[in-house]
Amino acid sequence: MIEIEGLTKIYENGVEAVRGIDLTVEPGEVFGLLGPNGAGKSTTIGMLTTTVIPTSGTARVAGHDVVREPLAARARSSVVFQESVVDASLTGRRNLELHARLWGAAGGRVDESAAMLGVADLLDRAVTTYSGGQRRRLEIARALVSNPDVLFLDEPTVGLDPRIRHELLDVIDGLQSDGRMTVLLTTHYLDEAERLCDRIAIMHLGAIVALGTPEELRAELGAEIVEIRVERDAERALARLREHGVAGDEAYVVGSTLTMPHPHGGTTATIAAVDALELGALEVGARRPNLDDVYLRLTGGRLADAA
Repeated sequence: MIEIEGLTKIYENGVEAVRGIDLTVEPGEVFGLLGPNGAGKSTTIGMLTTTVIPTSGTARVAGHDVVREPLAARARSSVVFQESVVDASLTGRRNLELHARLWGAAGGRVDESAAMLGVADLLDRAVTTYSGGQRRRLEIARALVSNPDVLFLDEPTVGLDPRIRHELLDVIDGLQSDGRMTVLLTTHYLDEAERLCDRIAIMHLGAIVALGTPEELRAELGAEIVEIRVERDAERALARLREHGVAGDEAYVVGSTLTMPHPHGGTTATIAAVDALELGALEVGARRPNLDDVYLRLTGGRLADAA
């Protein structure tokens, strides 16, 4: 449903926002682009939705080239951008009706989309009276009025408080009840990606540095990782662990924390070896890996810190 080959975007100031990425999203799939602000996620969405012109490479949405057939690509897709696009001076209903008229959608789609997003009771109120979460729901309902084959959600929960964010995640999760619509979601929230996405691409500095299901990405780090927080010089501690064969090349340091995927000899033996070397460890423990660990190993920075 989405096909990307060598897609690149270089802005006039010389910034290479997207660096020749290749990607395929299957029909009915919920696909996540995960990464911090500045990773290239929104620029990628912009090119796929024809609002940003690629520098090179190709992208097709529902079989239509986004550069040569922009109107046809738009007709098969909808997008919810980070910034609000609804007219706050109008009622919710008027916003949906205008969008339905623009795309030639049947009138019944207005009520259907509003009910799906839980804003049916709000439609006759001015959008200025909506809360942030209600406005976000209305924006998604607006995107669904045209009954798209592909829905692009560009960080849909950014700026929402935790309770409203989780409520909206329930709504987004329910959009795929029939598996017909393809969804491409960008986010820097790990829990969103884990919960919603069939597959994930992690972006860093405009490139895709990892691709797979959440389970596949975590499995690259093994069943458990050993994590050590040291009092000083974590790099030196890592060097000593490698000298004694306790840590391998896949171990890495971020700040004062040293992380060892696939601990040599098993978790218990590794922790015992760490204690024996007297590294000045403040904390030593083992836990299951998560997507943040995957990103840390590839980039040396946490998603939440970089976002």
